[in-house]
Amino acid sequence: MDRPRRTRSLLAVLTATVLALPGLTVLSSAARAADGDLARNGGFESGLDGWSCSAGTTVGSPVHSGNAALRATPAGSDNAQCAQTVTVQPNSTYTLSGYVRGSYVYLGASGTGTTDVSTWTPTAADWQKLTTTLTTGAATTKVTIYTHGWYGTGAYYADDISLVGPGGASTGQPPAAPTGLTAGAVTSSSVTLSWSAVTGATSYAVYRDGAKVQTASGTSATVSGLSPSTAYSFQVTAVNDAGESAKSAAVTATTGSTGGTPDLPAHALVGYLHASFANGSGYTRLADVPASWDVIDLAFGEPTSATSGDIRFTRCPVTECPNVESDAEFKAAIKAKQAAGKKVLISIGGQNGQVQLTTTAARDAFVSSVSNIIDTYGLDGLDIDFEGHSLSLNADDTDFKHPTTPVIVNLISALKTLKAKYGSRFVLTMAPETFFVQMGYQYYGTGKWGGQDPRCGAYLPVIHALRDDLTLLHVQDYNSGPIMGLDNQYHSMGGADFHIAMTDMLLTGFPVAGDPANVFPPLRPDQVAIGMPASTNAGNGYVAPAEVVKTLDCLTREANCGSYPTHGTWPALRGLMTWSINWDRYSNGEFQKTFDGYFG
Repeated sequence: MDRPRRTRSLLAVLTATVLALPGLTVLSSAARAADGDLARNGGFESGLDGWSCSAGTTVGSPVHSGNAALRATPAGSDNAQCAQTVTVQPNSTYTLSGYVRGSYVYLGASGTGTTDVSTWTPTAADWQKLTTTLTTGAATTKVTIYTHGWYGTGAYYADDISLVGPGGASTGQPPAAPTGLTAGAVTSSSVTLSWSAVTGATSYAVYRDGAKVQTASGTSATVSGLSPSTAYSFQVTAVNDAGESAKSAAVTATTGSTGGTPDLPAHALVGYLHASFANGSGYTRLADVPASWDVIDLAFGEPTSATSGDIRFTRCPVTECPNVESDAEFKAAIKAKQAAGKKVLISIGGQNGQVQLTTTAARDAFVSSVSNIIDTYGLDGLDIDFEGHSLSLNADDTDFKHPTTPVIVNLISALKTLKAKYGSRFVLTMAPETFFVQMGYQYYGTGKWGGQDPRCGAYLPVIHALRDDLTLLHVQDYNSGPIMGLDNQYHSMGGADFHIAMTDMLLTGFPVAGDPANVFPPLRPDQVAIGMPASTNAGNGYVAPAEVVKTLDCLTREANCGSYPTHGTWPALRGLMTWSINWDRYSNGEFQKTFDGYFG
């Protein structure tokens, strides 16, 4: 019973002896407290401040603690890494830890000067703590800590990341505030900024209307995701290890107008009306089109020959459509629809209308003849439904941002001319097939080594060149083969998963032909409608109303999702398109009723 007391006495004597020795210092608890958490914003409570992320955002749920966590979704060529560089001391040991959720989630550090470290979990249905230790080298003053998922897997979450150990040496004072901030190129959804370099700055932070929106390593940045015809105030700060400078003087820029018309409803129903032919669905008079249809595409205007560029719109003859209305009645119905807030467009092309603007003469004929149709009937704009072999890419045309193929260049020029002629209220829509758009994620044109179908992704340069003039893109998610999504899995028609995957690609953007240096940027959600067949008679790929609702739930509410991991939520998704109004009426208005029931 006396042994513990003797031990405590011995410890007391040894401690007193050690403290009495000259020049010998004992590491007290106060000294150990100098070890701190060196990770900046490890709980993501300040958004992505301090982090550089390839595909991440912050969410309010789920979180491990606090009010925010990281959510990042890997793609086929991107593991969605978020990283930050931390100042450390040489020859020191640190503990890196964090909480993660998801499959194949990694936490690690690089640039240690010794052995770089990482740890991971194959699956974590709930928050799981990952921990590892690292030791810095003799000359190491900075390390990079990171978290990431694995290519093509679903979204992962991370929270409360910390790096605990002795703090690194300070660089002194924060840098001075940047000067020379100016606004350069301005579109309807983006503003490019530039400023003068600041001595001692390692990065810069960009502020929009007082809120930090992104960081930059150089002296320029493009702020995207802006609303059209809106004034924004921008400032920048300079950052180094010692902190952040004061904000620069503000510069104001106003975004341009968009191709979208101000009176198009927040959620629109788009349909094609068989105006030049009849089939088993029967002829529907324009005046009899139900009021739910917000955009009515008159199908079709067709060329006199594939390469003439001369487009003609011939209404269905009475011998084929016994109940066809007169020209006067047809024009009156157009005016009545427009008075009710609807848009009536001429759709060019279709399955049988191959349009190849191979020459500038064909381009000019296209502009002239389409203008004549628009003016004759008083239409609101134009829908481009080029199918088959209308668009293809020359073998040396490999950059969608700078096309050189005549049929592509001439079409872009023609559409820009029409847009300029009719002004900001001109409605421009496109209805490409998946082969011409989403297939571009895997293949573009003939490919680097040739042998591919030159039509692969051929719509991408047209969409990209006109993205600031484009009112709606409604890709035909029907009559399609399997298409690879951003999860690097093939998706087939017949269910919500196909529509979710195809639409996610448009709203997320994707590397063309898998090239991370050549990314097709995302479209605004208000520019995108989902194309579906109205019934089993209308085309391959019909989905029942329940699958339509699942699609909309997932994309606009992040609810009711299936196996495909989306890269965001888009409540401003414009709506739905169908082939066709006639087939929907033939099926008792099922598609229209589904839209009305969802959006009200």
